[in-house]
Amino acid sequence: MRAIAITQPGGPEVLKPIERPTPQPGPGQILIRVAAAGVNRPDCLQRAGSYPPPPGASDLPGLEVAGTVAALGEGVTGWTVGDAVCALVNGGGYADHAVAPAGQCLPVPEGFSMVEAAALPETFFTVWTNVFDRGRLAAGESFLVHGGTSGIGTTAIQLAKAFGARVFATAGGPDKAKACEDIGADRGIDYKAEDFVAVVKEATGGRGVDVILDMVGGDYVPRNIDALADQGRHVTIAFLRGAKVTLNIAPVMTKRLVLTGSTLRPRSAEEKAAIAASLAEKVWPLLARGEVRPVIFKTFPLEEAAAAHALMESSSHVGKIVLTV
Repeated sequence: MRAIAITQPGGPEVLKPIERPTPQPGPGQILIRVAAAGVNRPDCLQRAGSYPPPPGASDLPGLEVAGTVAALGEGVTGWTVGDAVCALVNGGGYADHAVAPAGQCLPVPEGFSMVEAAALPETFFTVWTNVFDRGRLAAGESFLVHGGTSGIGTTAIQLAKAFGARVFATAGGPDKAKACEDIGADRGIDYKAEDFVAVVKEATGGRGVDVILDMVGGDYVPRNIDALADQGRHVTIAFLRGAKVTLNIAPVMTKRLVLTGSTLRPRSAEEKAAIAASLAEKVWPLLARGEVRPVIFKTFPLEEAAAAHALMESSSHVGKIVLTV
């Protein structure tokens, strides 16, 4: 099969097309003939040498794919060769074929292209488990997501809005702030020109927001705590401005806040299957009805993965970047 390999740690130029034997599905696994693969920030971190794959995972980059079922491993039920499928994979998505645990596979929603389907798993699994499971966001509450025009951000805006929350989103520049509102945010905040803490406090009558999804870290964390309402929940999924934080714990105590976070890739197949089951029940019907849809910014042929990574790292995109196979 054709695939894209990380030839050595480094910049986008280290991604090179190779040929490799097609993998075979083991017990409980599905072999997918890949039509499209999503590009995500963790792929860039893996390429740079700072996010190694978990034990037993493919060394090829790529955490989400869409395509058709090519073969079934022992014990797999509910799927047939030829079915349209999208999946969260533990690695190996940048290739003609990829293996996925059956529990991490979901049907391509009705009316979706393979490109749109490939843009679903990584961001929807991440947003669901962090915003709704860990953050416990409920209808009638308020929600702030940083990085509102990223793949995670555009997904979080839509899902939070679909489940009845008031949504705030930060982004760099007035055009990106407006893009957040076009996607569904009640208020896009240009963090380069506005203080997000002041904006959300003014908009909520001084109360603050109930849940914050943070991928910035560093000096944003104390500001997030200031922006949270009593009994607010702060969920960390990345730390682009640093993992170490200087924190005044007093407002955490007085406002009875919850600080939590998670990573997705190292979690067990059973945990990921449980997230998939929740998505199938709660979110896939919204996709089928067209109430939520991934925002696709640009597609690249598989062989141009390096250009896709360069675009990802430029942060000039709004929504998802997808490779076509």
